[in-house]
Amino acid sequence: MLEAFTAGLLLITVSELGDKTFFIGAILATRYPRRWVFLGSAAALAAMTVLSVLLGQVIGLLPMVYVKLAECLLFLVFGLKLLYQANRMKGNACMLDEQQEAAEAIHNAEKTLPTRRTPLMIVAEAFGLTFVGEWGDRTQFATIALAAANNPLGVVLGATLGHAICTAIAVVGGRMICQYLSERVLTLLGGGLFLVFAAIAGVSLVGVV
Repeated sequence: MLEAFTAGLLLITVSELGDKTFFIGAILATRYPRRWVFLGSAAALAAMTVLSVLLGQVIGLLPMVYVKLAECLLFLVFGLKLLYQANRMKGNACMLDEQQEAAEAIHNAEKTLPTRRTPLMIVAEAFGLTFVGEWGDRTQFATIALAAANNPLGVVLGATLGHAICTAIAVVGGRMICQYLSERVLTLLGGGLFLVFAAIAGVSLVGVV
């Protein structure tokens, strides 16, 4: 369980910093009370984590050799892709694409909403935008892969804590903090971490075979 918890915590914390959902929380926190934004965003990410783990458990019903092989290949592809992207980035890149995507998602969602927001509406908006923004993200697939081959409770706890940490950073001052973070460095760290997990899954695959 400790191994699954650590894997979920590390993978999510590194991968989610500067992600689209990170900036959704950061932008909303500049407009509305931070506690309601945090509550909605953290709840959405926790729900997504539980859903991903459940999907992973279904996949885990397949023969373990196939599960481990798929896990290894998935992490390997993500790792190599991130390293390739990092290699093409400029050193001063500051996640402008993610910020723009987050701003556009919020703008489109708020077109039909009333100007005055109640706490419940703020929580609901943060929840909905974050949940949709996280759907299909690489961290969702990574969580599914981890849960398919590891202790599900450990993955849930680790990934949920990782999401909560990133959300807290985002709502406290995510946009300002990201001015001092290098997108290239974060992408390199994420790619390296995925490759480490690919290697671990590969070792486990050899043991299964």
